[in-house]
Amino acid sequence: MHLTTARRETTRRPDRVFITVFCILFAKLLLLRWFFFSEFQPGGLVVDLSTALGLTCLMELIVPHRWRVRTAWIVNLPLSLLLFAAAVYHSYFGSVPTYAVLTALGQVPEVGNVVSGLIKPIYFLFFADLLVMGIRWGWTAVHRRMNRNRLSFGTADRKHNLAAWNGAATRMSRIAVSVLLLICLLLSGFWINRGLAISNEIVRAENVGFLNYQVSTAIEKRQEQEMIASTSPEEIASQVKALQDAFPFVENKGASGVNANGQEAPGKPAASQPAYFGAAKGKNVIVVQMESFQNFPIGYKLDGTEVTPNLNKLANKSFYFPNIFQQIGQGNTSDAEFISNTSIYPTGKIAMSKGYGDRQIPSSPRLLEEKGYKTATFQINNATFWDRNQLYPALGFQNYYDKPSYNNDHFNNFGASDEEMYRVGLEKIQEMNADGSPFYAQFVTTSSHAPFEVPEQFAQLKLPERLQGTQLGSYLNAQHYTDYALGKLIDGLKEKGLWDDTVLLVYGDHGGLSTAENDPSWVSSMLGISYDANISRFNIPLIVHVPGVEQGKKIELSGGQMDFVPTLMNLLGISLNQEGYTAFGRDLLNTDRNVVGIRYYLPTGSFVGDGVLFIPGEGFDDGTAVRLDTHEPVTDLEPYRQDYEYILQLMKLSDDYVKVLPKRGLPEE
Repeated sequence: MHLTTARRETTRRPDRVFITVFCILFAKLLLLRWFFFSEFQPGGLVVDLSTALGLTCLMELIVPHRWRVRTAWIVNLPLSLLLFAAAVYHSYFGSVPTYAVLTALGQVPEVGNVVSGLIKPIYFLFFADLLVMGIRWGWTAVHRRMNRNRLSFGTADRKHNLAAWNGAATRMSRIAVSVLLLICLLLSGFWINRGLAISNEIVRAENVGFLNYQVSTAIEKRQEQEMIASTSPEEIASQVKALQDAFPFVENKGASGVNANGQEAPGKPAASQPAYFGAAKGKNVIVVQMESFQNFPIGYKLDGTEVTPNLNKLANKSFYFPNIFQQIGQGNTSDAEFISNTSIYPTGKIAMSKGYGDRQIPSSPRLLEEKGYKTATFQINNATFWDRNQLYPALGFQNYYDKPSYNNDHFNNFGASDEEMYRVGLEKIQEMNADGSPFYAQFVTTSSHAPFEVPEQFAQLKLPERLQGTQLGSYLNAQHYTDYALGKLIDGLKEKGLWDDTVLLVYGDHGGLSTAENDPSWVSSMLGISYDANISRFNIPLIVHVPGVEQGKKIELSGGQMDFVPTLMNLLGISLNQEGYTAFGRDLLNTDRNVVGIRYYLPTGSFVGDGVLFIPGEGFDDGTAVRLDTHEPVTDLEPYRQDYEYILQLMKLSDDYVKVLPKRGLPEE
């Protein structure tokens, strides 16, 4: 009777383990798919079923029988953590993370208060099976103590059965599992190959599955390495110029030869130079990158109170661009620093500070240093956060001032307030300017960083009852403080006699309000404005104040962070063409139209141009477009096909260009 039981166990147990592992894997992949896409397409179900079956077959073939159960649960924990992290990541970024994202996990402690707010209780379903098994094992341990003798007999019996199981695996069963594995691998190869042609990362991940998407990313990485070995920056730069020259942009030649006061420049023919060329020649430059600053607070009154009074005043006497959009990738704020200083697209595959901090990157600081400028950047984090200690030398900044440079007034988890950063910054730039040298200084604010908690002693804005306790209310309060601190910087520049000799460029690095906590229709009703989930979230302000320009000018042209370098250099009288500088953006003061790409937060191929935001589906034909002004859908997409094809080519060339830039040699600290 005992032998019969053992034989039955021999035939049953492998099937039970195999089926259990397969079902758990399949269920977790389906759960992640639901979190990502909120639906189950038949094709996606087949993909996840094949992936789960293939992984189960692989374990069946390579793991010894005596270790199979234990291995299954050991592997299950990191896999569950991976899927859990992917779900949390997607809830904030709206994109499907790749394996490269894991390199940024070291940044989590710096933003732990933000990450904790993204975790939803339902995400812990990934660990439900582990909890059940933990309870079962705990019960077994208690049961063992209570029934030691009987349990000892059962243990010996299981060991006997396990030995019988090891010896009972037949050649035919291994062949069957091998055939299943081969079929699953062939299917995965087919799906991955087909997915490589889809530029929309979200659609690709939906079509090929989360784990196959990781393989797809690795294949692209290998192809990139082969490209790097076979080309040069000069070759790609010539391709960029050819592409840009072929696109139907029209320069504002009729407005050429205009100086800072809007008058024709003396001694120059009207068509000899672009509009405002050299209007700020030799002037100092201060760039202020405002954390999480969207455009809608500019000019907005909350129950009669201006949210951004200082920015409103500044915009009235400056070039104000209300249709500028973020273009950041995985690096978020650090990517914004990269783009605004280089006019190069982020790859979207890795934070630019981490992936390209070892390069010598063409940039505003590097170019202006050649013109006699002193350069520095200020931010209150440790410079190792997002590898800025590598990014800043890569961009050519001569000095950077990070956390140890400030008195910590404990504004938030990052440390010092914007006011403290500006206090130190004003001292340093006055030292830089002491010998008469012009300076280029960048300030990166953090006081308006999520979760937008402003200490009581710093709070300035009185919130109405309807917004108290909401992220929207906290957000407006934080942006109001950022505006207040910026006013202090402007006052300080005036007190030190620097205001009339300084170009001030102010912009937002990226959106701040998460759609998960701020339904667009609810925001619209709370604020009395039209708020769109994509347009309003990714729309950031750009304000450029030029000494001598007394009459402000609102320019409705669409643009992005890519356009800052060409626009600034035109004002400073520096021709990028003559300098041999490859810029992927355009001078916003000298073009009739513009097209800028957005990736990562939106799928590759998304762009803003001609008054619309376009988002592709699997390609152009199944994409969607929304008008920037009315937030109404666009029905006829055909007029934007050329823009779509242009942006795909331009971003591909930008990726190739940054990847072949020369390395700086030994890392700089």
